[in-house]
Amino acid sequence: MTVARTWAAGLTGLDGGLVAVEADLSNQTPGFRIIGLPDKALGEAVQRVHNACANNGLPLPRRRLTVNLSPASVPKQGSAFDVAIAIASLATEMRMDALRLSRTMHVGELGLDGRLRPVPGVLPAVHAAAQAGVHRVVVPHANRAEAELIRGVEVLGAVNLAEVAAWHGADVVPVPMEPVTHEAAAPASGDDVDLADVIGQREAVEAMVAAAAGGHHVMMCGPPGAGKTMLARRLPGILPDLDDAAALTAASIRSLSGQPIASISHTPPFEAPHHTASVAALVGGGSRIVRPGAIARASEGVLFLDEAGEFPAHCLDALRQPLEKGEITIDRAGITATFPARFQLVLATNPCPCGDYGIRGGDCTCPPSAIRRYLGRLSGPLLDRMDIQLSLTRVVVAHADDSVPRPTTASSRVRVTAARARAARRLKDTPWRVNAHVKGTWLRTGPMAPAPDVRRPLDTALRSGALTLRGYDRVLRVAWTLADLEEESRLTPAHIGRALYLKKGIAA
Repeated sequence: MTVARTWAAGLTGLDGGLVAVEADLSNQTPGFRIIGLPDKALGEAVQRVHNACANNGLPLPRRRLTVNLSPASVPKQGSAFDVAIAIASLATEMRMDALRLSRTMHVGELGLDGRLRPVPGVLPAVHAAAQAGVHRVVVPHANRAEAELIRGVEVLGAVNLAEVAAWHGADVVPVPMEPVTHEAAAPASGDDVDLADVIGQREAVEAMVAAAAGGHHVMMCGPPGAGKTMLARRLPGILPDLDDAAALTAASIRSLSGQPIASISHTPPFEAPHHTASVAALVGGGSRIVRPGAIARASEGVLFLDEAGEFPAHCLDALRQPLEKGEITIDRAGITATFPARFQLVLATNPCPCGDYGIRGGDCTCPPSAIRRYLGRLSGPLLDRMDIQLSLTRVVVAHADDSVPRPTTASSRVRVTAARARAARRLKDTPWRVNAHVKGTWLRTGPMAPAPDVRRPLDTALRSGALTLRGYDRVLRVAWTLADLEEESRLTPAHIGRALYLKKGIAA
């Protein structure tokens, strides 16, 4: 009996773990069987491995071959186990470096000609291997650049199976083949937009700066052409760069989504799904392999829902739990995947289907029932989670007044970075670093709680029913952000008043 061992990666959401691939050769009726809870795609690896080995001059043993994927109690999905299964199977009879084999992780799908085809999730898989102490990995040639983003890991970007076997010491000469390529990474968009391009919405621009400084959610309501989309698309540009851990998480999520990763970007991500997107497209899912949705892809960045009134109500309500918890958990039969969902939500909607309701000079033709149905999709619980609610009007000037300096993306980013640094210093003895993440109990009763005379307008709004307790806490968070922008160490009635106006349009 001959047993060969190597490693593959099993991913559940962003959580990766090593899977031991053991191949056993025994003198029984010839056959090839994979055990250890494989799914259908993994079960079909038997035929892919057979053909790939034969077409690379690496015939499999003609005895009973059993491949076990351990831990056997955890379901395994996908075709990324192919290379590990093939190498472990060949090593039962072919001479290879057993020590090298046992210290290497293999990721990749096999074509029938033996070439390695790219797979999603290579970046989190290699990261999981490095954390588990495995610092040598084999990946498809198309995924090599992605795998090399993890420092301290030796990477072989193999073109075909024979090249992998030779790397492990097998007596085989790889046949030159054209590598399977990955589609090129899409160029980053939005780098040329500037906040100074927004004309006639000075108050809205300041509100977006406050949203960036505190990590607050924003809802904008206004007629078509008021600049809602322009403002939203310029929000990522004024956010601070991601730290290394957040950038790696964002890149790993893109890798799981099947996007090619050429570098780890520190620019906050921006996701803008169309209003026809389904719940699964927003929150993620899948029948066998759970893929992240727009919510997870926007983590550490901005999720922009344009024409929010056109989204189905159940899609919008699916955002409520991630907004509170900062993560999204997807349950499927036999698998539970958790993805980060710490994003800034920006909603933009028209006041009615035609966009002219309540607009000066507008001629709304929508019946009252249509207006109620349109705005009714934005439920009260969802709106209560919006820290800032802006009502935009039509722009009445076509050219900016050059005599008045306008905030630019660069200058606003400096203000945002400085305000976040002040907030981090104030919160240094707490688990939070951004105002939007601070718990309401601490805001109301902690050492930085506002004095009774400062919070009086808030208490009045709460007693009158104009605010919920959740809204009360969100106004306090925005007020602290306004204080940070003004370099104030304590809240004043002016900060509370401005935050109340941004939340509910209440003049304190």
